[in-house]
Amino acid sequence: MYDITSKSADDFINHEEILDTIKYADENKNNIKLIDSILEKAKLRKGLSHREASVLLACKDENKNNEMFKLAEQIKKDFYGNRIVMFAPLYLSNYCVNGCVYCPYHAKNKHIARKKLTQEEIKKEVIALQDMGHKRLALEAGEDPVNNTMDYYLECIKTIYSIKHKNGAIRRVNINIAATTVENYRLLKEAGIGTYILFQETYHKESYKKLHPTGPKSDYNYHTEAMDRAMKGGIDDVGLGVLFGLDKYRYEFAGLLMHAEHLEAVFGVGPHTISVPRICDADDIDKSSFSNGISDDIFAKIVACIRIAVPYTGMIVSTRESQKTRERVLHLGISQISGGSRTSVGGYFEAESEEENSRQFDVTDTRSLDEVVNWLMKMDYIPSFCTACYREGRTGDRFMSLCKSGQIQNCCLPNALMTLQEYLMDYASSETKEIGENLIHKEIENIPNEKVKNIVIKNLKLIKDNNKRDFRF
Repeated sequence: MYDITSKSADDFINHEEILDTIKYADENKNNIKLIDSILEKAKLRKGLSHREASVLLACKDENKNNEMFKLAEQIKKDFYGNRIVMFAPLYLSNYCVNGCVYCPYHAKNKHIARKKLTQEEIKKEVIALQDMGHKRLALEAGEDPVNNTMDYYLECIKTIYSIKHKNGAIRRVNINIAATTVENYRLLKEAGIGTYILFQETYHKESYKKLHPTGPKSDYNYHTEAMDRAMKGGIDDVGLGVLFGLDKYRYEFAGLLMHAEHLEAVFGVGPHTISVPRICDADDIDKSSFSNGISDDIFAKIVACIRIAVPYTGMIVSTRESQKTRERVLHLGISQISGGSRTSVGGYFEAESEEENSRQFDVTDTRSLDEVVNWLMKMDYIPSFCTACYREGRTGDRFMSLCKSGQIQNCCLPNALMTLQEYLMDYASSETKEIGENLIHKEIENIPNEKVKNIVIKNLKLIKDNNKRDFRF
């Protein structure tokens, strides 16, 4: 029975409720009166239920879909402005004991190169990332109780935060690792992580079991209830996501929003981020063997509908997607992207050969971070390397309350401009620097508070003329 506050995944991600939601959406996909009322509610910027959002996703009316896209773009501007947060994944280890059929790390894959970074290798990787200009990392690893222990993760986090190279520093470490215990989440929180990320892969329980035939990840309920344990362990910023293409996208969409609603109902704060990866080719994996792949048009609509349904939640798209696709969804709700990414273990310091392939998936957008930053600014986006909220304690419900009230805008634009100025001074090509200087000069005028504006102008000068770094509101 559907129960949004239940501790059991079978209740808060209830199969019958999802099927009934899809049925309701099918029955009302041409109900223009209802669709209009849902869109009017969405304009209040309070979000939508999984059932309301599913009606919008099912709608085939071209005019209404265009309204949705425009609303999604406006909501994105209202809460995130034209800022795009930059990050990079760092793969620590691809040792894994699970049997996930969509991932090349699965235990039966005997020809992928298995690697685990030492602390010395991590230092080299982090320095290479700092030399690109990155300030925010997402740690990735397979599940292996022998090779990938909590002690190993904690040591890696400590190492990463300790590295100061020239003007570089990693100021925020997020982590995407297997579901674990409340106590381990507490240890991660104490180590200073930002967001704990765990993709559900699929919310369809029977499909989940088939896709995860062996290993600890095969326990659907333990995996799905991980975010509850993370929040009990003190991690108040969590990141959800499904791998679109494993099961029917409308089922996944409803389940994803139900998960967000559950966290909001139980803990008072929904997910900090939602990721929208699509299945792609990798070593030992052929995406064409999965029959539930989605088109670019459907992908764009999913992004728009998520943005409308959860207006305060950050949305992430990775280098799985092409430049063209990323450009399209940036307008519809995406607020974070990766740049210059490597999905191999140890791929930043020294590019690996094809014979040593340890990649989790093939990168489609292969541009450097500087090329991505340049591209964003030419579209009048502000690439942001800001990590201030997490370092100032603006996380969880504190972040959400500021976001909902609009007060967060007093911090975000100034911090984005100051961190962009750091990037321009330390890492940018001459062309990127010129474009960035002009963009900053223009965007300063959009800071509404005159006192804040004057402080930003002063700090920008200190960054440029006195080599000062790490100003933040």
